[in-house]
This record gives sequence, C-alpha cells and structure tokens, in this order.
Amino acid sequence: MFTGDAASDTAPQKTQPDRAPTDSTDALESQDVNNPVKTEDAARPATSPEPDQTASTNPHTVAPSTPKEEKKSSWVSRLKSGLTKTSSRLSDGISGIFTKRKLDADTLDDLEDLLIQADLGVETSMRITAALSSSRYQKGISADDVRQVLADEVSRVLEPVAKPLEITGKNKPHVILMVGVNGTGKTTTIGKLAQRFAGEGHKVMMAAGDTFRAAAIDQLKVWSERSGAAIVTRDVGADSSGLAFDALKAAKDGNFDILLIDTAGRLQNKQALMDELEKVIRVIKKLEPAAPHDVLLVLDATTGQNALNQVEVFRQRAGVSGLILTKLDGTARGGIIVAIADKYGLPVHAIGVGEGIEDLQPFSAETFAKAIADVA
Repeated sequence: MFTGDAASDTAPQKTQPDRAPTDSTDALESQDVNNPVKTEDAARPATSPEPDQTASTNPHTVAPSTPKEEKKSSWVSRLKSGLTKTSSRLSDGISGIFTKRKLDADTLDDLEDLLIQADLGVETSMRITAALSSSRYQKGISADDVRQVLADEVSRVLEPVAKPLEITGKNKPHVILMVGVNGTGKTTTIGKLAQRFAGEGHKVMMAAGDTFRAAAIDQLKVWSERSGAAIVTRDVGADSSGLAFDALKAAKDGNFDILLIDTAGRLQNKQALMDELEKVIRVIKKLEPAAPHDVLLVLDATTGQNALNQVEVFRQRAGVSGLILTKLDGTARGGIIVAIADKYGLPVHAIGVGEGIEDLQPFSAETFAKAIADVA
C-alpha cells in the first residue's frame, strides 16, 4: 500500500518505558508520575490470548492475500460502489441536463450549478464548463461526452496530489501524527495503517494519544492485537503531550521503524484544544527536532465544504503535510476532495470507503475520477 523498505526487525521487542529526563521536565510540562506510561508488546503466546481481545473472535480479521490484479479489481469495484451516492447525483443530473439539448449558456449554467452542489468547487466547475464551451458550444452533446470531460478534468486536478505515504527508512522511527476533528475515524485509520505497515515488514508502534476517550485507547489495543504492533498507553485523562514524548523515546530505544501517534478529536475553532495540539508537536520536537515527519489530517467526506475550513486551520496550526479522506461511502459530497486539492495542493495519501482493512487504499486520481464521473 505504502512505499518504503521493510525493516530487518519484524517482531516488536518488549520495551520498558523511560520517563523524560528530570532536567527537561519543566520545559516539557509532560510528565505525570501518577500516570506512568504503559508500553505493551502486542505479540502474545498463541496458547494464552486474552479472552476479550483475541484476533480470532474479531469479525474484521484480514483474509489471506490475493493476487495483485484481483486486489486492484476488487478495490475499484468497492470504490465505485462506495462513491455511488456522489456519482449517481452527478450522473443523473448530467443526464437530466443534456437530454436532447444543445450546449448553450443556460445548459452551461445548469451544469456549473450541479458541479458546485456536488462540492467540486467553483474553480473546477468553471473549468469543466469552459472546456465544454470551447469545443462544443451550440452543438449537440451527449451526457456521456460530458461525463468524460468531467472525468478528465477531475483527474487533471487530482493527479498532482495523488501521492503514496513514503516510509524511506531515513528517519527511525518515522513519526506520523494523526490529527482531525471528532468522528473522522482517526483511531480506526491508525489501526489500519499499523496493520498495513506491519504486514510490509516494518516494526511499528502506536501511541494512544486520545487520552480523553477510553474507547479510543481500547480500540487501539485491539488493533495492536491484530497487527502485532506495540502500543503505548496511559490512563484516561493523562497528559497527551507527555504520552507522545514517552512513546517517541520508547520507539527510539526499541529501534522501531514507525511510530503512529493518535490525538484527540478537536474542533478547529476551539482555541484551547488547538493550543494543546501545538504543545504535543513542540514536545515531540524536543526529543526529535525533525519530527513529526508526517502530520496527517483525517477528513470525514460527509462534512462537505466544512472540510475546507478544517484543512485551512489544521494546516496553519499543526503543519499538516498530507490528507486521508474517510467515509466516502456515506455521502453524496465526495467531490470535496477535488475542491481541497485545487485550493491547497496537499498530498492525498489514501481514501476510505468502508470499515474493513482493505477499504483504506492509496489514492489514485484516475480511478477516483472515473468512479465519480461514472465512466468506464
């Protein structure tokens, strides 16, 4: 799924947590002696699994791998199915506009309105209508012709931002900080990434940094069991920046390849919560100045235009370096990814169209464009 060389160490080692040095405690404001960090190695003997978290009882255990071509075909089918709400809205609207009509000013206005309502963005919508107008004005045009132009233009906008998440091995550990508002699927996405990376041979650690929610901590523990990734936790209500510091130190000491850090969901207009996120980043940099190496904003596609505001604020406050879009299967607003790409140009690393591990895949501009425009 993601590029990068697999690590030579494939089994997580039992790591004893180290607290931050006392000489930096004041600057970090991150240590909680009454809430010690817990670092767990997820690899457990097969003869004594914990009864409430065994992978064998989990309905989402990954099936045996299939040939690459079959996987690609399966993903394309799931993507098209997941984007049905968006593609049907666009396809049906285009069919209604271009039934036995010439391409005139009224038709172009109707098409532009349809594209804007599908959250493709004003600029992209205007470019699509301009492309049609330049070659087919006052001529007969079919709905299929329009869909093809739509697919071509969407692909053109998205191609520059469709980039895999690269794990080069230059940074060890490669620190990935996950951010976003409440309910976008950050924790689930971290679990899926951990399982992917571990499956590629990387030595992975997760940090349960959403210390506001016991459910988020428990959820990552389950993903740890499934993937074999180590996990660092603290009790609910503990300081999240202190946990991030301890996790990074444990990952460095344990020679881990990748550290995935979860954070609590926070509305982008809540000053105190955004300040807290900035503190997490500052504390990480005290131990590793170049980290986090990726700050990934997880966006819920169902939020539509509000996602643009989220990108703007998190980009300014947290230095977002890339995007993951989730829940595309639950909305008719899948076009928002086009508007975001056109305005910000941030890499889109992956998209999700379901709950399963295989429902999060690297982002392909051409595949997405064809699916959203409903063309073969």
